[in-house]
Amino acid sequence: MTQRELFLKHVAQTSPFPLALEIEKAEGCYLYDTSGKQYLDLISGISVCNLGHRHPAVVTAIKEQLDKYMHVMVYGEYIQSPQVRLAHLLTSVLPSQLQRVYFVNSGAEAIEGAIKLAKKFTRRHELIAFKNAYHGSTNGALSLMGDERLKQPFRPLLPGVQLIEFNNEKELERITKHTAAVIVEPIQGEAGIVLPSENFMKKLRQRCSETETLLVFDEVQTGYGRTGKLFAYEHYGVIPDILCVAKGIAGGMPLGAFIASDTIMSTLSVNPELGHITTFGGNPLSCAAGLAVLHTILTQKLINEITRKQNLFLSLLKHPCIKEIRSKGLMMAIEFEDFEQNKKIIDCCIHNGVIVDWFLFNMKSMRIAPPIIISDEQIKHACAVIINALNS
Repeated sequence: MTQRELFLKHVAQTSPFPLALEIEKAEGCYLYDTSGKQYLDLISGISVCNLGHRHPAVVTAIKEQLDKYMHVMVYGEYIQSPQVRLAHLLTSVLPSQLQRVYFVNSGAEAIEGAIKLAKKFTRRHELIAFKNAYHGSTNGALSLMGDERLKQPFRPLLPGVQLIEFNNEKELERITKHTAAVIVEPIQGEAGIVLPSENFMKKLRQRCSETETLLVFDEVQTGYGRTGKLFAYEHYGVIPDILCVAKGIAGGMPLGAFIASDTIMSTLSVNPELGHITTFGGNPLSCAAGLAVLHTILTQKLINEITRKQNLFLSLLKHPCIKEIRSKGLMMAIEFEDFEQNKKIIDCCIHNGVIVDWFLFNMKSMRIAPPIIISDEQIKHACAVIINALNS
């Protein structure tokens, strides 16, 4: 049997029609299939490979850590240098309120940890999230999802979850003294890059403070330079009580984290102790990779170029078929008439060596989220392929 046949026979599928590119190698902004065909990756494994594929600093860090040790004990028991050094560097670039890091394996796990932490700290059970939100597919994270079609087959989910409208200030009145936490994407990703309206985040922060509700920012997609800041909350002058990160944190290695103050986070370690545990969270190889990623972003000042690269994309992506482009940094959505047109353009781009995608809750919009190291020439080539697809 071929590799493709074995894939379809033995690997659990997420849809009846997987893309099924057979990748043999990845380097920088490119993927290569088994025939040697080159693909320019404009989605970064869905905002994961912000430094591109196999960044030399990340590969070196993993190899050096591999020569020392891999898994040695469940999270939180041994002092492991990669965890300590990454937590120290990460908290050094965050506000003083965000000083304690709990490492996990993924974005969904970070959300699950944040849910438990909020309930434990506030002694409340109600959670509020937003319509068209995506926070992951585990049971708790799925309960916060703003799309009923994907949730209904798995009910009953967590009780006490309310969904309110993003950018609707009147809806903020539903946050009360009974609310443990509001979980929000500072920019809605799977909704098709929906940005907050002016002052919405500040008013959300104010309402949470008034009701002593914890504000949780899901920066799984928006973090690590994607939007032109290290984290998207910096755009809006708002500091969350809990920050969730993953995807771009470790250059392609599985890693996530939820971050809070010492006062909030310490509640997980008492009454009962071991209130939240994970076997592989903060894996030494992943944390070594994460340290290399953050150090590279900071020392090479990669974020300084992101807005300019965004503007280059916008200047080149002009066509009558494009209804709208929504963007913040290198997190972009190109909206077309309908899904059929979008799918045709996406298929044409992939056929011509440029990988793009659509969004879970906005299938008429094309996703663009390239590695932040993408060059001007690569941007120009990608845009030419997209425009040619529109003209075909």
